[in-house]
Amino acid sequence: MQRSEFGPGDYVRHPKRPEWGLGQVQSAVGNRVTVMFEHAGKVLVDTDVVALEHDAPGL
Repeated sequence: MQRSEFGPGDYVRHPKRPEWGLGQVQSAVGNRVTVMFEHAGKVLVDTDVVALEHDAPGL
């Protein structure tokens, strides 16, 4: 199993969907990352296709 650069609890943003707002990683297995976004709900992201950006809330 491939290790993901993201882990549960990490905050991220989708670079091509800024309207989705801040997202929190729910789970990450290899290139499959499940994120709960503020304005889009739960989304499964393939990080081979989308380069999620790490973020820190409140900064």
